[in-house]
Amino acid sequence: MLVITRREGEEVIIGDPASPLGVVRVAVIKGDRVRLAFEFPREVAVHRREVAEQIVADEEAPSVAGKIRPASEG
Repeated sequence: MLVITRREGEEVIIGDPASPLGVVRVAVIKGDRVRLAFEFPREVAVHRREVAEQIVADEEAPSVAGKIRPASEG
């Protein structure tokens, strides 16, 4: 894991500097909160960790339709 220090307004370039995949900027630091700005092409998915974990869990969970059984005749 790369750990760097940035001040408000400073950026991190992701990918090749000549043709970057995206940019992450420290937008605002207020108390113990840091607001980041992400500039990536629309086709690049960017998610918070908890959202990404939920997406993976939803993809791994069996569909509800797979659990439904027809009512038995009788």
